[in-house]
Amino acid sequence: MDGVDFQAISRWMRTVYPTLTGELDFKLIAGGRSNLTFEVTDQNGISVILRRPPTSHVLPTAHDMRREFEIISALDPTPVPVPHPIALCEDQSIAENPFYLMSLVPGHILKDRATVEADFTPTQRNEISASLVDTLVTLHSVDPEAVGLGGLGRKEGYIERQLKRWHTQYTKSSEEISEFVPLVDEVHASLSRTIPRQSRTGIVHGDYRLDNTMIGFDNKVAAVLDWEICTLGDPMADLGLLLVYWAEVADSNAPLGTVTSLPGFLSRDEIVKRYQEASGVDTSLVAYYVAFGYWKLACILQGVHSRYIQGATGGDTSDSEAFADQVIWLAESAFETLSKI
Repeated sequence: MDGVDFQAISRWMRTVYPTLTGELDFKLIAGGRSNLTFEVTDQNGISVILRRPPTSHVLPTAHDMRREFEIISALDPTPVPVPHPIALCEDQSIAENPFYLMSLVPGHILKDRATVEADFTPTQRNEISASLVDTLVTLHSVDPEAVGLGGLGRKEGYIERQLKRWHTQYTKSSEEISEFVPLVDEVHASLSRTIPRQSRTGIVHGDYRLDNTMIGFDNKVAAVLDWEICTLGDPMADLGLLLVYWAEVADSNAPLGTVTSLPGFLSRDEIVKRYQEASGVDTSLVAYYVAFGYWKLACILQGVHSRYIQGATGGDTSDSEAFADQVIWLAESAFETLSKI
């Protein structure tokens, strides 16, 4: 892969993980849309995970690997399941941008509908979705100060900051390719006028969804992955975004995936009810956070679309125009959700 010096990385890995032997094999297991994730295996079959930013067209403040490493390091001793952090590299002679190693957690990432339908019973799917909600409640119950994450971000005004941040990123990405979606700006204005009062502050994952978790062989969340945009703020944003990704049987159009529409998975209403009962938090304003989730994802995918047009696909063969269509669909979904509140 252009922009990645695997030989230099291999030499560094042996210094921080001396049990690795022989030539190291790098297998890209997730790339293109965001950070690149490799499974690195030595000649004896020992594997670890390497996370690094995209190789080019990285916007300012995006893809901060040092921050992500610090977050999983802080959460590692807590009840929140995360991969064990191994080492962070910030030596520019090895790689232009920081990257880090973490443990390989055994289990399944549930992305493919056919595989989930074949390998998991409705009872197992129910257990998985219940664990997904319970794990989110566990994350939101962690005291950031107690685990050393009190400085992760400002505690108040989360939605205001997020609206500003993602609108700025969306605008920069759109300017790079001279493609704009006016409805994104319109929804941004509507969301800005109707921000709910933030009733609590917690650790917000920022992209919490089924396929950003590793499901263990006991049908429970074994690890929460992809902490790239985690910060402090309003935990309801995580619940809203989880619902954005959550498809149901009746959904006629689910471009973000249909795995959760299989029998056995909780419904959106059941997710909200379970979260409210387990956390004791009022969820009556969740629709606003769903609309915000649609809008934020539209901004993020505009950045992906921009990188793909500029050639930074990270090994992903997806059609860039599919991202453009999803940006429009997400903006429309955010608008429709707001109009029903």
